[in-house]
Amino acid sequence: MNILRGAAIVAATSVLLLGSTGSILATGDEEENREIGDYEFSSGSPDFVHGVPTNPEEAWTLAIGGRIYDNWWVALDVAEPRGTHPSYPEVGQKSGPATWRCKTCHGWDFLGSEGIYSEGSSNYTGIGGIRAAQGRSVEQIAATLRDSTHLYTTDMISDEQLGRIAAFVSRGQIDVAKYVDLETRQMIAGDINRGRGIFQTVCAACHGYDGRLLDWGDGESSNFVGTEASELPDEVLHKVLSSHPGAAMINLRAFPVDYSVDVVAYAATLPID
Repeated sequence: MNILRGAAIVAATSVLLLGSTGSILATGDEEENREIGDYEFSSGSPDFVHGVPTNPEEAWTLAIGGRIYDNWWVALDVAEPRGTHPSYPEVGQKSGPATWRCKTCHGWDFLGSEGIYSEGSSNYTGIGGIRAAQGRSVEQIAATLRDSTHLYTTDMISDEQLGRIAAFVSRGQIDVAKYVDLETRQMIAGDINRGRGIFQTVCAACHGYDGRLLDWGDGESSNFVGTEASELPDEVLHKVLSSHPGAAMINLRAFPVDYSVDVVAYAATLPID
């Protein structure tokens, strides 16, 4: 699912900045007269989505690594791969660019065929997860991603960005099974009341208080954050922690993982249609 892609639309509204005079839009003169340290959102969204901080913190590194894991060409704003990945197994039911996404084989729970993407799932490939790679060196993981099985070239993912996804694999994975029932795919943890507070003061800015401000359905049926959280909580949890590739969406990577779990638990109670 391309959850939360609509967040990119809302990012456009970030060009609006309320000044001390109550003006909504800054004039050209005001732009020139702003001092360093003033809040400036008009040019911030592209930098937030694809830029790199001057002094990246661990949380930022793991969040971008999580987005690369999700969909690397959208996360990095590079060309979409062509054709089906040569290593994608025949038993798999997908084809084309989707087969180049890490999550397609290894899942949102990082367990691959041993987790939610087990035999019988439409996402089954027979390929295992990446949990065993947790704690390995970034160099070792990066080398694996460049090998003849994974085939990620420097034209696809630069060495610098490869280091970030390798850091995510090594240090950014969470034990999803602690929070999501891998058989029923339902939340089994989370403080809904605390999640409500976080959602209403953070997430609602884009999604609305009932989660229905953004709808990325297909035209015939709606698809809100509540829809996704109730059906695909493992995916939503990943995106709350790392945000959605290509969208100016906040993430909670810098906070305790329980806060993200709480948000998803609450989001799962919101309207689904």
